[in-house]
Amino acid sequence: AWYVPCLASLETLQELCRKENLTCKSIGITNRSLKSYEVEYLCDYKVEEGKAYYLVKWKGWPESSNTWEPQKHLNCPLLLQNFLRDKNEYLSRGRESKAMKVRNHVKTLKPAVADYIVKKAKQRIALQRWKEELNRKKNHKAMILVENTVDLEGPPLDFYYINEYKPAPGINVLNGITTGCECADCPAEKCCPKEAGFILAYNKRKKLKIQPGLPIYECNSYCRCGPDCPNRIVQKGTPYSLCIFRTNNGRGWGVKTLQKIKTNSFVMEYVGEVITSEEAERRGQLYDNQGNTYLFDLDYDSDEFTVDAARYGNVSHFVNHSCDPNLQVFNVFIDNLDLRLPRIALFSTRTIKAGEELTFDYQMKGSIDLTSDSAEGLSPSKKRIRTVCKCGAMCCRGYLN
Repeated sequence: AWYVPCLASLETLQELCRKENLTCKSIGITNRSLKSYEVEYLCDYKVEEGKAYYLVKWKGWPESSNTWEPQKHLNCPLLLQNFLRDKNEYLSRGRESKAMKVRNHVKTLKPAVADYIVKKAKQRIALQRWKEELNRKKNHKAMILVENTVDLEGPPLDFYYINEYKPAPGINVLNGITTGCECADCPAEKCCPKEAGFILAYNKRKKLKIQPGLPIYECNSYCRCGPDCPNRIVQKGTPYSLCIFRTNNGRGWGVKTLQKIKTNSFVMEYVGEVITSEEAERRGQLYDNQGNTYLFDLDYDSDEFTVDAARYGNVSHFVNHSCDPNLQVFNVFIDNLDLRLPRIALFSTRTIKAGEELTFDYQMKGSIDLTSDSAEGLSPSKKRIRTVCKCGAMCCRGYLN
C-alpha cells in the first residue's frame, strides 16, 4: 500500500469532519466530541446594550461556525490577554486613532483592527505548531523556541528541518570507517586526532583550544571510549536552547541564544543538502536573484562539494551574517575521514550573553589565518550579485560578499 504524509493540519481535518458530520477516532472526532466546543482564538469585539461580546473561532470548527459570545461565557484568560495585546499593538503603530466608535449605540472594532487581530492569532498558532515540529525533529536535548513580535510573517513554507547532511544522489557522506581508537581514557598517544596528524581540539573543560583553520578530529562510532569522552563534542548536537526570532531591521529571521555561552564553546552545526559544485553554481544563479545566501563550499581539501541549506537545514539556516561575528567556523571529521566532505561546526569566539543574536561571517575574513592552505575552505560560495550587508557592525564592509 502507498502511504503519503497528509499536509492538512489536525484542525483542518477536524473541521472537515464536523462540516460533513463525520466521526474519525484517529483525529479525535467521536460521536461524543462531534459537538464539543473549545475556543481557538477571538476574532472581534462589540458592545450591545451594555454587554461585551466576542466573536469566537471554535477549535476544529470552520469559520462559518463562528459565534458571538458574552464575555462571561468565556473561560480563556490567555486568549483574552492575547486579543487585548494585539489590539493595543495595532493601535500603538498609529494605524488607527481609535479602537471603538459609536454607531447606533453599538461599539465595535474597526474592520482593520479585527482583521489584524485574526491574522496575529493565526500566526501565533502557526508558529506554535512550527516550534513543536522543530522540537520533534531535533536530535539534541536543548529546546528550540520561535518568536515574532515584528510583523505577520509565519513559518517558512519551503523549509525542512534535518539534523545531518542530506546527500544528493551519488554522494556518500559516510565513507564506511571501520576502526577507532583503543583509548580507555582519551586522549592517548594513538587517539583519533594524533592518528590524523593533529592535536586534540579540546581542553579539559571541553572548550576549543586550536586556532581557526585547523581541523577537528573527534572520536567515532568505532572508538572504544564512551559517550563522556572529552573528544566527543560536535556529535552530541547543540547544547544550548536557542530561539528563532524575527529581526526588526529587515534581515528576516535570526537566531539568539537563551543561555550564556562561554568563549570557544560548540554552538551548532551547519547542515543542508550536499551537492556538487556544478549544481551549486546552477542554484547560485537562482539564489542570487532572490538575495539568498545559503550555499557553503566544502573546499577544505578540494572544491567538489557544497552544502545548500536553502530548503533543508537546522537552526543554522536562520543564523545571520555579521562583519563582527560571535561564531567561528571549523571543519570537523568524525565518521567520515574524506577530506572533501568535512562537517561544519560553529564555535563561539567570545562570551555570548543570554538573549544575544548569534552571527557568523559569511566570508570568515579577519578571524581566520588566511595564510593557511585550508582557510579558503571555510568561506561560503562566491556570489555574482553583491548583497548589501545590514549587520550594523562598526567594521561593516557594506556587503555580504
